[in-house]
Amino acid sequence: MAKYLVIVESPAKAKTIKKFLGSNYQVIASNGHVRDLPKSTLGIDVDNDYEPKYITIRGKGEILAALRKEVKKADKVYLATDPDREGEAISWHLYHTLKLENKDARRITFNEITKNAVKASIKSARAIDTNLVDAQQARRILDRIVGYKISPLLWAKIKRGLSAGRVQSVALRLICDREEEINSFITEEYWSIEAFLKQDGSKKLLEAKYIGKKDRITKEEAEKIKSEVEGMDFIVSEIKKGERSKKAPLPFTTSTLQQDASKKLNFATQKTMRLAQQLYEGVEIKGRGTIGLITYLRTDSIRISEEADKNVREYIKDNYGLHYVNPNDVNKGGKTGKIQDAHEAIRPTDMSLPPAVVKDQLGRDQFRLYQLIWNRFVASRMEPARYETTSVKMTAGEHPFQASATKMIFDGFMAVYNLDEKEDPGQNVKSLEVGNVLTADHIDAKQHFTQPPAHYTEALLVKTLEELGIGRPSTYAPTISTIIARRYVVKENKNLYVTELGEAVNLFMKKGFPSIVDVNFTANMEMLLDGVEEGVVKWKTIVRNFYPDLKEAIENAEEQLDKIKIEDEVTDTICEECGRNMVIKYGPYGKFLACPGFPTCKNTKPHYEMIGVPCPSCGGAVVLKKTKKGRKFYGCTNNPECEFMSWQKPSGRNCPECGEYLVEKGKKLSCSNTSCGFVCDIS
Repeated sequence: MAKYLVIVESPAKAKTIKKFLGSNYQVIASNGHVRDLPKSTLGIDVDNDYEPKYITIRGKGEILAALRKEVKKADKVYLATDPDREGEAISWHLYHTLKLENKDARRITFNEITKNAVKASIKSARAIDTNLVDAQQARRILDRIVGYKISPLLWAKIKRGLSAGRVQSVALRLICDREEEINSFITEEYWSIEAFLKQDGSKKLLEAKYIGKKDRITKEEAEKIKSEVEGMDFIVSEIKKGERSKKAPLPFTTSTLQQDASKKLNFATQKTMRLAQQLYEGVEIKGRGTIGLITYLRTDSIRISEEADKNVREYIKDNYGLHYVNPNDVNKGGKTGKIQDAHEAIRPTDMSLPPAVVKDQLGRDQFRLYQLIWNRFVASRMEPARYETTSVKMTAGEHPFQASATKMIFDGFMAVYNLDEKEDPGQNVKSLEVGNVLTADHIDAKQHFTQPPAHYTEALLVKTLEELGIGRPSTYAPTISTIIARRYVVKENKNLYVTELGEAVNLFMKKGFPSIVDVNFTANMEMLLDGVEEGVVKWKTIVRNFYPDLKEAIENAEEQLDKIKIEDEVTDTICEECGRNMVIKYGPYGKFLACPGFPTCKNTKPHYEMIGVPCPSCGGAVVLKKTKKGRKFYGCTNNPECEFMSWQKPSGRNCPECGEYLVEKGKKLSCSNTSCGFVCDIS
C-alpha cells in the first residue's frame, strides 16, 4: 500500500485532519515556519539584487529531522498549510528545506477543516503558487528593511529596544493624528426645542421637535421661539405614512469579525483571532470527533459557496419559516477587489451544529465567538427587518414642528442578529388626523455641545485601516498588539491613547521618514503586493524601487543624528543617594529621572515637566504627568492635597465670562467649563 505524508502547521490541525484520512496517511505539524531571515543580521543581500538569506529557525531542528524521516518513507507528500500567502510561503520553505524536488510533492488547500473539504483538496492537489510566495516574501523583506534600518536610529534618538514597523508606524500615526484632532477640537454650543403635547384620550405626551431652521439654533433664538409658541395651539398640517427596511448584515470578513467581537463581546483583536483559529483548526464534539467549526479566518471576501448558501436557507426555512428566507442572491457584489476574495466569508462549516448543540464542548469565549459567527451567517440570508413609519408635521403660529413614530412590522434577520443600534421606540400617533389641534403641556429648550471625534478603539482602528487599504486580514491583530506591547499606545475602557513614548516615535518617523508613515504610500504598497500575488508585478521590482529612497532617508537621518550629540538631559534635581545631578531618560512609559551613576547608584524617580503656569485650584505649579499606563495629563505638584487634574494643557489664563481656567486647543484657548463655550485666539 502507498504511504502518504500530509504536513500542516499546527498540532491541533494535524489531529483534526488525521481523523478524516485513512491509515495510509501520516499527518505531522511543522509548528509554523521552519525557515526565516536571521535575527542577528538584515538577512538581505542588497548588493546581490536583494536576495534573501534564509536560515533554519532555532529550535526547529528536531521537527525537521522527524519530517525528513517521514518524507523518506512516503510515496507522496501533501503540503497542507493555510490557504493564504503565509501558508503558501511555509509550504515553499518546507519544499526546499526537506528537499522535495525529487519527491512526488503537491500543495493542497481547503477553506474549512471538514472531511469532505480535506478529501476534495487531495483530489485537486496542485503545484506551489510562486506568486503567492513572492507576495509574502516581498512583504517580509520590506518589513525587515524598515525594521532593521530605522530601529537603530530610534535607539540612538530615543531609547534602546524601540522598533519601527512599516504598517505599525502608520497605525501609530493615525492614533496620534486623532489625538491631536481631539485635543484641538473647539466645542460649539447649540440648542434644540421640543414641545410635549397633549392628545385626547392619551395619558402619554406626544414629543414634537422644532424643524424651522437647518442651521444650529443659538440660545437667544431658542428662548425667543419658546416664548412665542408657549400657549399656542399646535395644528396638524400633514401626516405621511411609509415603510422602511433594514438590510441584513453581510457574513463576516476578518475585519468585520474583529470589529463586532470588540463591540459585542469586548474581545481584543488578538483574542478574537486566537479563538477563531481554535474553532477553525478543530474542536472535539461529542459523538462526532474533532471538527473544524468555522471556515478560514483570514479573508476579505463576503462570498459563500453554493452548498453553504443552500444549507443555511434550509435551516432558516425549517427554524423560522419560509417567509424569513431572502430569495435574492446575497453574493452579488461579493468581490471586494482584494486578493483574499479567493476564500469564502467566515461562516460555520456545518449547519447541523448550532451553538446550543456544541455549547458544552466549547470554552465560554469559544462559544460566544462561535455563536456570533453563526448568528451573523444565518442573518445574512434572511429577509430585511421592516418598519412602518409615520411623520406628523404641525405648526404653532409660523413655527413648524414634527413628531415621528416607528413601529416594527416584521423582524426579519433581527430575529437572529441584533445590530445593537438604538431604535426609536416610537409614539402613538394613530389617532391623529390633519386639522387636529393639540395643546402644549410644556416646552423645553435644551442646550447641546458639538463633540470631538471619537478616540480610536481597536474596532474603529481595524475599520479605518481596512477602509484606507492599509494592511490585510492577517496584519490587523499583530499591528495593534505590537504598538500596545511597545507602549506607544495604551488601552483604557476600550479607547486607545498615545503615550509620551508613542508621540516621540511618531514625531521622529514623520520628520525622518515621511513616506513610511504616509497613508497613501502605504496603501499603494499594499496594492503592489496584491499585484505580485496576481502575477502582474515582480516582487524584486517593488524592493528595487523602495530601497534606494529609504537608504537616502536613513543617510540623511544619520547625518542629522551625527550633528546632534545624543546625551542624557541633565536636570537640577539632586540624587538623594549619591549627590549627582539626575538625568532624564526614556522608559516604557516615557521620561523618568535616573541617577547617572548607574549601576553603582540605581536611584530613579518620576519626571514631572513644569509647564510654567500656576495651578487654577491652589496656585501651586502645574506639571505634565502620566497615568500608570502612560497616558498624559496635567496635575498639581501639591497633589494629593490639591486634586487638580486636566487632560488639556492649562494656559494660565482665566475665562473673562465665567472665571474658570482656559485650556489650549490647537491655536485657540477654550474655557474648561463646557457649559460656558468661550473661545479666543492664543495671543
